[in-house]
Amino acid sequence: MSQEDVKNENLEETQDVVEEQVDTAEEETVDPLEAALAEAAEYKDKYLRAHADFENSKRRLEKDKTNAVSYANESFAKDILAVIDSFENALASIESADEENASEVLDQMKEGVNLTYEQLKKILEKNHIKEVDCSGGFDPEVHQAIMQVESDEHNEGDVVQVMQKGYTIKDRILRPAMVSTCK
Repeated sequence: MSQEDVKNENLEETQDVVEEQVDTAEEETVDPLEAALAEAAEYKDKYLRAHADFENSKRRLEKDKTNAVSYANESFAKDILAVIDSFENALASIESADEENASEVLDQMKEGVNLTYEQLKKILEKNHIKEVDCSGGFDPEVHQAIMQVESDEHNEGDVVQVMQKGYTIKDRILRPAMVSTCK
Protein backbone atom coordinates (compact mmCIF):
# COMPACT_ATOMS: atom_id res chain seq x y z
CA MET A 1 0.00 0.00 0.00
CA SER A 2 1.17 3.40 -0.84
CA GLN A 3 1.49 6.25 1.52
CA GLU A 4 -1.37 7.99 -0.08
CA ASP A 5 -3.61 4.95 0.35
CA VAL A 6 -2.69 4.83 4.02
CA LYS A 7 -3.51 8.54 4.37
CA ASN A 8 -6.87 8.05 2.64
CA GLU A 9 -7.61 5.06 4.85
CA ASN A 10 -6.67 7.02 7.99
CA LEU A 11 -8.77 9.93 6.78
CA GLU A 12 -11.75 7.65 6.25
CA GLU A 13 -11.34 6.14 9.73
CA THR A 14 -11.10 9.61 11.24
CA GLN A 15 -14.24 10.67 9.39
CA ASP A 16 -16.08 7.58 10.63
CA VAL A 17 -15.03 8.33 14.24
CA VAL A 18 -16.12 11.98 13.88
CA GLU A 19 -19.49 10.91 12.40
CA GLU A 20 -20.00 8.48 15.28
CA GLN A 21 -19.22 11.22 17.79
CA VAL A 22 -21.64 13.60 16.03
CA ASP A 23 -24.35 10.92 16.03
CA THR A 24 -23.73 10.23 19.71
CA ALA A 25 -23.81 13.93 20.53
CA GLU A 26 -27.09 14.31 18.63
CA GLU A 27 -28.57 11.38 20.57
CA GLU A 28 -27.41 12.86 23.89
CA THR A 29 -28.90 16.28 23.18
CA VAL A 30 -32.54 15.42 23.60
CA ASP A 31 -35.13 18.05 23.06
CA PRO A 32 -35.98 19.65 26.47
CA LEU A 33 -39.68 19.54 25.65
CA GLU A 34 -39.53 15.80 25.00
CA ALA A 35 -37.61 15.29 28.25
CA ALA A 36 -40.18 17.30 30.20
CA LEU A 37 -43.06 15.37 28.57
CA ALA A 38 -41.40 12.05 29.40
CA GLU A 39 -40.86 13.15 33.01
CA ALA A 40 -44.46 14.36 33.24
CA ALA A 41 -45.71 11.03 31.89
CA GLU A 42 -43.60 9.22 34.50
CA TYR A 43 -45.04 11.37 37.32
CA LYS A 44 -48.57 10.89 35.99
CA ASP A 45 -48.07 7.12 36.00
CA LYS A 46 -46.78 7.24 39.60
CA TYR A 47 -49.73 9.43 40.62
CA LEU A 48 -52.27 7.12 38.99
CA ARG A 49 -50.75 4.10 40.71
CA ALA A 50 -50.68 5.85 44.10
CA HIS A 51 -54.28 7.02 43.62
CA ALA A 52 -55.38 3.48 42.70
CA ASP A 53 -53.64 2.11 45.82
CA PHE A 54 -55.37 4.77 47.93
CA GLU A 55 -58.79 3.94 46.48
CA ASN A 56 -58.22 0.21 47.06
CA SER A 57 -57.20 0.88 50.67
CA LYS A 58 -60.23 3.11 51.14
CA ARG A 59 -62.58 0.40 49.82
CA ARG A 60 -60.90 -2.25 51.98
CA LEU A 61 -61.21 -0.08 55.11
CA GLU A 62 -64.88 0.65 54.35
CA LYS A 63 -65.54 -3.08 53.96
CA ASP A 64 -63.71 -3.80 57.24
CA LYS A 65 -65.72 -1.07 58.97
CA THR A 66 -69.00 -2.48 57.63
CA ASN A 67 -68.05 -5.97 58.80
CA ALA A 68 -67.01 -4.67 62.22
CA VAL A 69 -70.36 -2.92 62.66
CA SER A 70 -72.34 -5.88 61.29
CA TYR A 71 -70.65 -8.42 63.54
CA ALA A 72 -69.96 -6.28 66.61
CA ASN A 73 -72.52 -8.18 68.70
CA GLU A 74 -71.38 -11.63 67.61
CA SER A 75 -69.85 -12.51 70.99
CA PHE A 76 -72.95 -11.30 72.83
CA ALA A 77 -75.21 -13.27 70.50
CA LYS A 78 -73.20 -16.45 71.10
CA ASP A 79 -73.55 -15.96 74.86
CA ILE A 80 -77.33 -15.47 74.57
CA LEU A 81 -77.67 -18.78 72.71
CA ALA A 82 -77.00 -20.63 75.99
CA VAL A 83 -80.00 -18.88 77.53
CA ILE A 84 -82.18 -19.89 74.58
CA ASP A 85 -81.03 -23.49 75.04
CA SER A 86 -82.06 -23.33 78.71
CA PHE A 87 -85.51 -22.01 77.81
CA GLU A 88 -85.95 -24.72 75.16
CA ASN A 89 -85.08 -27.38 77.75
CA ALA A 90 -87.62 -25.86 80.14
CA LEU A 91 -90.32 -25.92 77.48
CA ALA A 92 -89.50 -29.54 76.66
CA SER A 93 -89.83 -30.49 80.34
CA ILE A 94 -93.27 -28.81 80.47
CA GLU A 95 -94.35 -30.90 77.48
CA SER A 96 -93.31 -34.10 79.24
CA ALA A 97 -95.24 -33.25 82.44
CA ASP A 98 -98.39 -35.12 83.37
CA GLU A 99 -100.67 -35.10 86.40
CA GLU A 100 -98.55 -37.56 88.37
CA ASN A 101 -95.29 -35.60 88.23
CA ALA A 102 -96.70 -32.05 87.85
CA SER A 103 -95.49 -30.92 91.26
CA GLU A 104 -92.00 -32.26 90.62
CA VAL A 105 -91.87 -30.62 87.16
CA LEU A 106 -93.05 -27.32 88.64
CA ASP A 107 -90.23 -27.41 91.22
CA GLN A 108 -87.73 -28.22 88.49
CA MET A 109 -89.14 -25.42 86.33
CA LYS A 110 -88.78 -22.94 89.17
CA GLU A 111 -85.17 -23.99 89.73
CA GLY A 112 -84.46 -23.94 85.98
CA VAL A 113 -85.94 -20.46 85.52
CA ASN A 114 -83.87 -19.17 88.46
CA LEU A 115 -80.70 -20.71 87.00
CA THR A 116 -81.49 -19.29 83.56
CA TYR A 117 -82.11 -15.84 85.09
CA GLU A 118 -78.72 -15.99 86.85
CA GLN A 119 -77.09 -17.16 83.63
CA LEU A 120 -78.59 -14.24 81.74
CA LYS A 121 -77.46 -11.76 84.41
CA LYS A 122 -73.88 -13.10 84.15
CA ILE A 123 -73.95 -12.73 80.36
CA LEU A 124 -75.20 -9.16 80.64
CA GLU A 125 -72.54 -8.35 83.22
CA LYS A 126 -69.84 -9.93 81.03
CA ASN A 127 -70.96 -7.60 78.23
CA HIS A 128 -70.87 -4.53 80.54
CA ILE A 129 -74.66 -4.29 80.88
CA LYS A 130 -75.71 -3.47 84.43
CA GLU A 131 -78.90 -2.63 86.29
CA VAL A 132 -79.55 1.00 87.20
CA ASP A 133 -79.41 1.54 90.96
CA CYS A 134 -82.82 2.76 92.12
CA SER A 135 -82.14 3.05 95.83
CA GLY A 136 -82.22 6.55 97.23
CA GLY A 137 -83.21 9.72 95.43
CA PHE A 138 -84.58 10.27 91.98
CA ASP A 139 -81.86 10.86 89.33
CA PRO A 140 -83.24 12.18 86.00
CA GLU A 141 -80.12 10.87 84.22
CA VAL A 142 -81.04 7.23 84.92
CA HIS A 143 -84.66 7.30 86.14
CA GLN A 144 -87.91 8.11 84.41
CA ALA A 145 -90.67 9.10 86.81
CA ILE A 146 -94.00 7.79 85.57
CA MET A 147 -96.01 8.75 88.63
CA GLN A 148 -95.80 10.36 92.06
CA VAL A 149 -97.25 8.86 95.20
CA GLU A 150 -97.56 9.99 98.79
CA SER A 151 -95.54 8.04 101.30
CA ASP A 152 -94.78 8.57 104.98
CA GLU A 153 -91.85 6.16 104.74
CA HIS A 154 -89.91 8.11 102.09
CA ASN A 155 -88.58 11.64 101.71
CA GLU A 156 -89.79 13.88 98.91
CA GLY A 157 -88.09 12.93 95.63
CA ASP A 158 -87.10 9.44 96.75
CA VAL A 159 -87.85 6.45 94.56
CA VAL A 160 -90.79 4.62 96.11
CA GLN A 161 -91.28 1.79 93.64
CA VAL A 162 -89.51 0.47 90.52
CA MET A 163 -92.01 -0.33 87.78
CA GLN A 164 -89.40 -1.42 85.23
CA LYS A 165 -85.66 -1.86 85.77
CA GLY A 166 -83.25 0.32 83.84
CA TYR A 167 -79.95 -0.77 82.33
CA THR A 168 -76.64 0.80 81.33
CA ILE A 169 -73.98 -0.40 78.94
CA LYS A 170 -70.64 0.86 80.19
CA ASP A 171 -71.42 4.54 80.88
CA ARG A 172 -74.40 4.92 78.53
CA ILE A 173 -78.05 4.43 79.42
CA LEU A 174 -79.73 1.62 77.47
CA ARG A 175 -83.06 2.12 79.18
CA PRO A 176 -83.92 4.38 82.10
CA ALA A 177 -85.60 2.79 85.09
CA MET A 178 -89.32 3.58 85.25
CA VAL A 179 -90.08 4.55 88.83
CA SER A 180 -92.65 6.17 91.04
CA THR A 181 -91.40 8.94 93.33
CA CYS A 182 -92.57 10.39 96.59
CA LYS A 183 -94.44 13.72 96.48
